[in-house]
Formats: sequence, structure tokens, C-alpha cells
Amino acid sequence: MRFPNRAGGFAAAIFLLSLGVFNPTPSRAWELNLPNVVTPTPVPAPSVAATVETAPISSTPVSPTAAPAPAAAPAVTTEAAPKAIAAPRRSLAETVEAYAASVAGDAERDCLATAVYFESKGEPLRGQLAVAQVILNRTHSGRFPTSVCGVVKQKGQFSFVRGGRLPAAPRAAAAWHKAVAVARMAIEGTSERPAPNALFFHARSVSAGWHATRVAQIGNHLFYR
Repeated sequence: MRFPNRAGGFAAAIFLLSLGVFNPTPSRAWELNLPNVVTPTPVPAPSVAATVETAPISSTPVSPTAAPAPAAAPAVTTEAAPKAIAAPRRSLAETVEAYAASVAGDAERDCLATAVYFESKGEPLRGQLAVAQVILNRTHSGRFPTSVCGVVKQKGQFSFVRGGRLPAAPRAAAAWHKAVAVARMAIEGTSERPAPNALFFHARSVSAGWHATRVAQIGNHLFYR
């Protein structure tokens, strides 16, 4: 394109520039020069999956908690029953005294009490008891009669027996009651055995010359088996 003169050409150039036809330098009018504008950082959308909170894992091993032991049942306190107080052991004399009020009772006990009375009424109680036991031992020996009366009445055994009959003892005398008590104690086995297994006896004043084993000496009598 040709312009007729310089002034006209300059005017034409301005016109063309206004129309954007002639633009030797690219236009940057579209850029905004805003130095203080901050471009917002995009925020990621929250995850749809639910977040599960977990407790922090300890590095120290934890022993499983043992179940508490059941509480011990309270001890049942049972009040001890009061102990029976043992009766004091009675002496032979006290026992004889307790039995002295009894009567002979039957023929066997009467025969034994009669023998104790006439053979040993002046002897200590242990001596009287030993005489009664000699007679009872004979009933179990197999060498003499098996009854007390049979042993006492046996011929030639007891000097107070006359013709197989027993003399009458004074039933009101204290010595008789003691003889009855001793006989009862010997039969019932509620007393000591001062001359165990003895089958014979005689007064110390007599020299019997027996070849037997002596087991006891009580009062004025010697006892043998």
C-alpha cells in the first residue's frame, strides 16, 4: 500500500494501529499486572472412606490380665464343744466304799464274798481283792470247778468250810459289806489285778513247800500260780 505523503502515511499508520491491522509488537494488553494477587492453592477433597482412629501401639509387651481369684469363703468358726471333764480316778478304798452298800445279790457273789470275809477280812483291800481273784482264776483254769461256789466248797481247799457248807457271816458287820464290795468288783472286772494268774495262796506263817511260782506278797498272804 502506498501513501501519497509522509503526513498522510503517519496518520494512516495511527489509524491502522487503532484497528489492530498493523502491530509490529505483539499486544500484551490482555495480561493483568497484579503483583499482590495470590493464586489460591487447591484443597484436596476429603476422602470418602471413614477414618478409623486406632490407639497407639505400645512397644512394651503387655501380659494378659489374669482373672481375679475368687474370694476365699470366710472360715466358719465352730465353737468347740466343751470337753468332758474326766472324773478323778477313785482309789481302791473309795471304790470299795461306793460298792459297800450293795448286797451280795446272787449265790455266786455270796459264795465269793463269804470266802473273802473268812479268808482275808483282816487283810488290806488289795489282799482281799487278790483272794477273790484267785477263786475266779480257778473257775477259768480247767483244773478246778467252773463255778465260784464249786471252787469255794471243793473239799480240802478252804479251812473255814465244814462238810461242804459255808458258815453264816455277820451281815451287819462293816467287814462283811467290804467283802461284798470286793467280790462284786472282782466279778465285774472293775478293779486292778494285784495277783495276776494266781491260783493258790497261803499265810506267810505256813510253810507249804509248793513248787510253784510266786507272783505276789500282799499283807499276810503269799500268792502263786
